[in-house]
Amino acid sequence: MKSIITLTVLFFTTYLFAQTTISGKVIDEKGKPVVGANIFLEGTYDGATSNEIGDFSFTTEETGNQILVVSFLIYETSKTQIDVANFQGKTIKLKDNMNALDTVVITAGTMESGEKARVSVLKPLDIVTTAGSAGNIIAALQTLPGIQRVGEDGRLFVRGGEANETQTFVDGIRVAQPYGSTTQNLPTRGRFSPFLFSGIAFSTGGYSAEYGEALSSVLLLNTEDEPDQNKTEISLMTVGLGIGNTQKWKKSSLSVNTAYINLAPYQAVIPQNVDWNSPFQSLSGETVYRYNFNSGIFKFYAAFDSSKFDINQENINAPEKTRVNLKNDNFYLNTSYKGGFGTNWQITTGMSYGYSKNKIGLDLDNVDNDENAAHLKLKLKKNFSNYFKLSFGGDYFITKFNESFDQYLGTTRINRYNSNIAAVYTEADVLFSKKFAAKIGLRASHNDLLDETTISPRISLAYKVAKNSQFSLAYGDFSQAPNADYIKYSKYHQFESEKASHYILNFQYAKENKTFRAEAYYKEYSNLVKYDTQNVEFNSVFNNNGSAYAKGLDLFWRDGKTIKNLEYWISYSYINTERDYKNFPVAATPSFVADHSLSIVTKYFITDWRSQIGFTNSFSSGRPYNNPNETQFMNGKTKAYNSLSFNWAYLISQQKILYFSVSNILGTQNVFGYDYAKKPDTNGFYNRREITPTADRFFFVGFFWTISKDKKDNQLKNL
Repeated sequence: MKSIITLTVLFFTTYLFAQTTISGKVIDEKGKPVVGANIFLEGTYDGATSNEIGDFSFTTEETGNQILVVSFLIYETSKTQIDVANFQGKTIKLKDNMNALDTVVITAGTMESGEKARVSVLKPLDIVTTAGSAGNIIAALQTLPGIQRVGEDGRLFVRGGEANETQTFVDGIRVAQPYGSTTQNLPTRGRFSPFLFSGIAFSTGGYSAEYGEALSSVLLLNTEDEPDQNKTEISLMTVGLGIGNTQKWKKSSLSVNTAYINLAPYQAVIPQNVDWNSPFQSLSGETVYRYNFNSGIFKFYAAFDSSKFDINQENINAPEKTRVNLKNDNFYLNTSYKGGFGTNWQITTGMSYGYSKNKIGLDLDNVDNDENAAHLKLKLKKNFSNYFKLSFGGDYFITKFNESFDQYLGTTRINRYNSNIAAVYTEADVLFSKKFAAKIGLRASHNDLLDETTISPRISLAYKVAKNSQFSLAYGDFSQAPNADYIKYSKYHQFESEKASHYILNFQYAKENKTFRAEAYYKEYSNLVKYDTQNVEFNSVFNNNGSAYAKGLDLFWRDGKTIKNLEYWISYSYINTERDYKNFPVAATPSFVADHSLSIVTKYFITDWRSQIGFTNSFSSGRPYNNPNETQFMNGKTKAYNSLSFNWAYLISQQKILYFSVSNILGTQNVFGYDYAKKPDTNGFYNRREITPTADRFFFVGFFWTISKDKKDNQLKNL
């Protein structure tokens, strides 16, 4: 019995002496105690939680060197190698977690939408629920500050820049032909369905070194990673019909959509301001295939559209109207892969191919052109820590353009160019603290057609002055090859890249569905193309001696909280810009710029009516035009532009929706500008005609039916 008692005492004595106490205190970078931190030895269950003064203590049987882990939600996890026998009364200091939601984020020049955006200026649904947008991504973006509404064109004109100065990317891969084909003073639309995209980043300047060949801005469209369920969607509209189907499997999904548009029945009922022989018709389709790997996602996107119209356009320089018969075929293919590998490495790669062919009849003359364009991309990114991330990569752009002009009973002229642009870039994201961040980048590109290499440095800074507000600064150099209207004559003339420098100061406040942005900017252009003829021709004398500046202020306020069921935003822009380019005799404000622009967008959900209604009012001051009857160049000003639009979505049943919209409901007689005769009449006076919208109003009625397994999903989120 005595032996048993002795062995028992020895056992407990050995056990107690084998236990080692680990103790200490957890504090933050300011020396304040961290309450509730989780402390443990890696690979064991031995640990504790810090108390109200940050102290902790626990015992362990482990010996020698171990890894002590200390973690808490808003701080970086700390891992420290310790000697178990000698770790008592030590202090562990936790650093702020740079990935926390309240960390500063650079916002100068960029407006984002989507679930992954820190601060959304637009939501994905805004693209189609904004009155007057009619499901057009570009029209919805025109309600944001910094964008000029050029009704006779329909493309994006950003902060004094021409429309070709904006490039579009889908999943990081360039779209060479983002707009439908059209003719003079007939507005076009964006080619892409907004239903595909889960997020949008629109940069009005100072954008990342990852993107190039754009003087003013980039539009980044990100497709959905994964649909929610299998479904079929049917659309019956006053302008056509559409059908789509999505199938989802364990690791992959496939979406297919097709649409037919024919404006002839609509225009037979609604009066038009233009003379149509055959109104616009199009057949389009698109498919998206997605496959989720364990460490990444692959996307395959393909789209086609074939369109045509035949119109008689007034010609101030001829007694008869000019007949324009246009047919366009377009195909776009995009593949991309984004995933992780190794230790905190990320890869983004892909390619795109775009083909566009136009057959244009101009009375008895014919113009045929086609463009083949490709983009190959590779980007690598390494997260060295929460404080420092480095990305680098390269692009290769290939463009082949051919055009033939067949003059009736005359000659045939061939114009073409082949361009290859190789670019490399690197960019670092540095977080000095939760309040101060920087993005520093450099891009270098070589254009073999121009035989030119350009170097473009870019830098952005952001400082958080309070929990919900911050300032950002951005500077960048940007270059772009002259557009096809010029470089198709490269066999006669040597061109250089056009260049621009951006300077941006931004303030942003965001809290509880309220966002305020104020942004001041200055842009300086050089190397702009000039020519010496009335119109661009093969025998024009070109040079790159043009220059320009643009400066202004953009304001944006969005509120989705103050009034229940109401969401609205207000955009205001002021711009002062002059250009000495094209055939301008002196520097002047171009005809597409209005000094002041204002947009007010409202959306209100009426529960009792099962309806969502919306209003959009767009206003801009008069735009300049040149009156040859006056001595001063670009001295004229149009009257102010104003348009009030309305939409109404009514939920017939859970999966059936009736949708109605009308643009310019007040019937305001807007004038975009004037066409003047090239020669004076017998009295020495130059006659003119107004450039007006194709119709005073646009009415749209649609029925949308979703068929899904849960019998709840509908297209209200898409309207």
